[in-house]
Amino acid sequence: MSEHAFAVLRRLADGRFHSGEDIARELDCSRTLVWQAVHSIQQDLGVTVFSVRGQGYRLETPFQWLDVADIRNGLDEVAADTFTLAVAERTDSTNTQLLARAASGGLHGLVLATELQTSGRGRLGRRWQARLGSGLTFSLLWRFERGLSQLAGLSLAVGVALARALRRLGAPVALKWPNDVLLNERKLAGILIELSGDALGPTAVVIGIGMNVSEPGDVDQPVACLADAGVQLTRSALLAELLNELHLVLGNFDRNGFVPLREEWMGLSAHQDAPVCLRFSHGEPVEGVARGVADSGALMVETTEGMKIYHAGEVSLRKLA
Repeated sequence: MSEHAFAVLRRLADGRFHSGEDIARELDCSRTLVWQAVHSIQQDLGVTVFSVRGQGYRLETPFQWLDVADIRNGLDEVAADTFTLAVAERTDSTNTQLLARAASGGLHGLVLATELQTSGRGRLGRRWQARLGSGLTFSLLWRFERGLSQLAGLSLAVGVALARALRRLGAPVALKWPNDVLLNERKLAGILIELSGDALGPTAVVIGIGMNVSEPGDVDQPVACLADAGVQLTRSALLAELLNELHLVLGNFDRNGFVPLREEWMGLSAHQDAPVCLRFSHGEPVEGVARGVADSGALMVETTEGMKIYHAGEVSLRKLA
């Protein structure tokens, strides 16, 4: 990728024409480097740039950058006191970065969002990817007094927080066990939780969230985006809404665990009382009817052999037609 790509993109973000000569002068570089940066913006970042002789370069649509000040302006007072916000133009993985900070004493409530994640990952090692500017990708470092064994159901609690915020914004989302948010039965957002700590506590948890705000581009599964539900707000405002709800839910989870959220999660479940198929990294698939979740957040499935309990681990859930 051109080293000037993001700098040129910032100058084109307003959606107006800018001459290559003016951009080159502002960046103190050659017009050739500007041309190379524009090529990189299109080829490497997937953003369309129009080039018109005599007028210069213009983005197909204006680009709205994540902005720390805008995010903070949308936070509730108590959330603003807790969260420390940072935005990176690009990084390998927001989870990887915060895991390193967690190990070196990083602040409780540290949030890292990024415009471009080059090595994003989801559950079971799957890759998370999105076209630049089409998604919201961030991670949150949260320190619990609870030990590792008392954090069962945390990914489901995070899902409840996201669903509350998104439904308030007008997106009729549902939750898929254990860590997906669905819209119209397609994946809208994913949650990746990574943790370290002692059996009795405290525990440092990094909560990674990737969400499609607009069409994400070419991905390997059916996906949805908030634009499909008519939700129109900046990604900065969206992040603030999500953080406000996460602050509330995570605080309650630290005090009371998952049990008080269990009924709410089941009310949001996309598969409640529906026929499902569970697939494992090893062994034969299991079919049955999803009957909600246990107090631990484990999935309860009614099979021909009776009620079975499944923990997240190496299992994936699919709805049967």
